[in-house]
Amino acid sequence: PKPMIANTVAAAEHGIALMCSFARNVAQADASMRQGKWERSALVGVSLVDKTIAIMGFGKVGSEVARRAQGLGMKVIAHDPYASADKAKALGVELVDFDEAVARGDFFSLHMPLTPTTDKMFNAEVFRAMKPNAVVINVARGGVINDNDLAAALDAGEIAGAALDVYTVEPPPADNPLVGRPNVILTPHLGASTVEAQEGVAVEVAEAVVTALRGEPAPSAINAPMVSSELMKELMPYADLIHKLGIVATQLGKNPKKVNVTYKTQAPDDLDTRLLRANLVKGLVEHTTNATVNLVNADLVAEERQIEILETKSTATGKTDLVSGVEVSMTAESDFPSALNKKGKIFVGGKVKDGEPYLTKLGDFELDVNLSGGCLVLCRQSDQPGVIGKVGTQLAAADINVSFMTVGRTGPREDAMMVIGVDEKPTQETAAAVSAIDAIKESVLVDLPMTFF
Repeated sequence: PKPMIANTVAAAEHGIALMCSFARNVAQADASMRQGKWERSALVGVSLVDKTIAIMGFGKVGSEVARRAQGLGMKVIAHDPYASADKAKALGVELVDFDEAVARGDFFSLHMPLTPTTDKMFNAEVFRAMKPNAVVINVARGGVINDNDLAAALDAGEIAGAALDVYTVEPPPADNPLVGRPNVILTPHLGASTVEAQEGVAVEVAEAVVTALRGEPAPSAINAPMVSSELMKELMPYADLIHKLGIVATQLGKNPKKVNVTYKTQAPDDLDTRLLRANLVKGLVEHTTNATVNLVNADLVAEERQIEILETKSTATGKTDLVSGVEVSMTAESDFPSALNKKGKIFVGGKVKDGEPYLTKLGDFELDVNLSGGCLVLCRQSDQPGVIGKVGTQLAAADINVSFMTVGRTGPREDAMMVIGVDEKPTQETAAAVSAIDAIKESVLVDLPMTFF
């Protein structure tokens, strides 16, 4: 394989190998034969033909697994909220939502990155929703599975087994509840461990060094010396702002396709937006990938995700900072309609105040929300007495500390948007309790990384 895809192919092949090994009891049969036994009747396997494989995370590795699974005669479905429908259709793969994938899959091949959203995504509730013959295969990131919940599901017979190449802690400790089980196959993180993959990585590194020495942009560069250090220092607070706005926007809407960003600046002709655009792309995609997004590769990442970014610079009046404000609107599917403006687009706006990023506009609501980090609880409500107290009571009952609260409204006794900063992320039960308050029309949680300079 070409260097850029060597690791991808190796990981996909290992996932298929684990699936075949589990289906035909290869590891157990080998261990049995080494003990001098002949246990044909005890090691009857299952055929893969006409079985449904649910690929959870339809990126590069997931796509390669799909191709190979189709060659085995399997029915292939996939879940990935950020996958291109056109790409899936071209590969003959059916994109489905998470719950449908969990309900339909016989084999589950996990290929999502480890992010706050996917951390321990496969838990007790998910395992209970699977078929009793389901098998979970993980060659992605160990943290996406709750090990204790998986062990409990196996003990209860809720699923048939698992084949794992990655672990939350590597190597797994001796007391890991998944070690030593007859219905769990374990390998020591061999996904990319092929001669070809290692050689391909070495070639890729050498080519990247040669490219950099020639003075050409290197897609794998982790630094970007094309912006002067003076300008970089001046732009960093605004880069952090637009990064946070991108994070907020993509947690309120999925599958962004067309993104419009407007910079309000006193010098439109002089503003170099490359650093800002790169941080916007980072905010839009970082919760779906482990890849580093930087000034060099941001446009390539956006192109690969089929995200079109259109930039506009508007002249700010009066004496202002280099960038007095940023507005981002995007076409995307949203589960939080309050984030939509009158044109039906997700809309967020912000500015830097005292060196910190602030959300000043969400949909049609004017706000004043510090985005420096932590978790935000967003609630659209009827503007009436007592609502803030009821929400605070639910958070207090869950021992969740409030750091700040702000409200924006369209008018007295009309619609209002309440944003509460909390030190601890509410559980699903607490979030549901907040949503159940009579005056609350809709609510959502937004996670933000901390700001460091």
